[in-house]
Amino acid sequence: MNPFTGSCPRETLERVLASLGCSPTSAEVAAYLDKHDTLQHLRGEFLVPKIAELPPSDLSLVDGTKECIYMVGNSLGLQPKRTKKYLEEELEKWAKTGVHGHIEGSRPWAWAENNLEELMANVVGAKPEEVAIMNGLTVNLHLLMLSFYKPTAARHKILLEDKAFPSDHYAVDSQIRLRGFDPEQSMLLLAPRPGEDTLRTEDILEVIEKEGDSIAVVMLSGVQYYTGQLFNMAVITEAGQRKGCYVGFDCAHAAGNAELKLHDWGVDFACWCSYKYLNSGAGGLGAAFVHEKHKHTIKPALLGWWGHDLKTRFVMNNVLELQPGVSGFRLSNQPILLVCPLQASLEVFNMTTMQALRRKSLLLTAYLEYLIQHYYSKDPSRPDKPHVHIITPSDPQQRGCQLSLSFSVPIRRVFQELEKRGVACDMREPSVLRIAPVPLYNSFSDVHRFVESLGSSLAASNQPMNE
Repeated sequence: MNPFTGSCPRETLERVLASLGCSPTSAEVAAYLDKHDTLQHLRGEFLVPKIAELPPSDLSLVDGTKECIYMVGNSLGLQPKRTKKYLEEELEKWAKTGVHGHIEGSRPWAWAENNLEELMANVVGAKPEEVAIMNGLTVNLHLLMLSFYKPTAARHKILLEDKAFPSDHYAVDSQIRLRGFDPEQSMLLLAPRPGEDTLRTEDILEVIEKEGDSIAVVMLSGVQYYTGQLFNMAVITEAGQRKGCYVGFDCAHAAGNAELKLHDWGVDFACWCSYKYLNSGAGGLGAAFVHEKHKHTIKPALLGWWGHDLKTRFVMNNVLELQPGVSGFRLSNQPILLVCPLQASLEVFNMTTMQALRRKSLLLTAYLEYLIQHYYSKDPSRPDKPHVHIITPSDPQQRGCQLSLSFSVPIRRVFQELEKRGVACDMREPSVLRIAPVPLYNSFSDVHRFVESLGSSLAASNQPMNE
């Protein structure tokens, strides 16, 4: 049987378990799934650190020659192997040809990022002319908000999550203040129901329906960074636009993670970084999307040389020929040394499709969920046993690859013990680990190894500290 063709990941796992006839926690299950993974070769396109190379690792506890268990692609993706080659090519070109590198070579510096737009558009479900690779995420968010947020006395609110990523919150706050409004009145925050961890789609739609006439912009995450919740962007977009709102998304945790259809959904604007699931390295280039329907109606509020049409950009007569759509939002040339790693990663994405990655991701995350629930569900008969509550939605269609695990015990020592054992993951005080099995390079064996390491880490963290 092919385990990657089932419609329900949980049912697929149960069929695999039944066919193998082994314990559901056996490493044999992970090996079987890896064997049938048609995307497993993509891992070979990345550099996976060895355990001994990770600073917090303790080689008395684990074999340092093994690859680490890298579950933190939601924070920083692994380095594509071809990154170094591309960087060296541009450094060599700079050394040998100097200024001529702007128009010579396989990636002329004056328009190198333009050559990546189609690859990026494929990742986010857009047309190439709807995507611009430029700046960082927050810079792009500000540029877009300056054009899409046009508050009036009657319609001045911006709708966002109560616990949006700080950068989004600060950007929205400052945009409201910049227009002379009060964030206390104009920032409309969405919070989960009491006792719940994530937002219900029906509650989001209810707020839009009720408050829509006063909302100028709906500005949500594609995937919520803390909970891992994947929002129903299509439904939210339709609801917001029906009430006359512009609808935009911060897709930092969605691009390269979930299957996006920004064009088909009619999203007005979006922006994202590229160093998480898009593996471009720390501080890598961001990207922005403006739907083609706004090509001639939405103009950038701030202008730069790079927004001028390339064909006449170097005439230098200061008569602006603004590129239509998102390309007009460009301000300046992009650093070629940041273009190189992004090209390296997008070429790996181009070796498959987001549909195929999503199929694997659904099963990979379901396998992690299955093992966590098997070992760490709350047991009333053993109140002293640590247990885990998964705050990410259980519905696979409402999450990306990340699971946010909330522990019944303080997490810092557990996190430290995981790091000693060669696990790279993300801790959020007081009790949450964010675990992201990335389908592009993580394996089912990685998931199995992580859960094993978690068990030994929990046991070790329960021991008295050495004096």
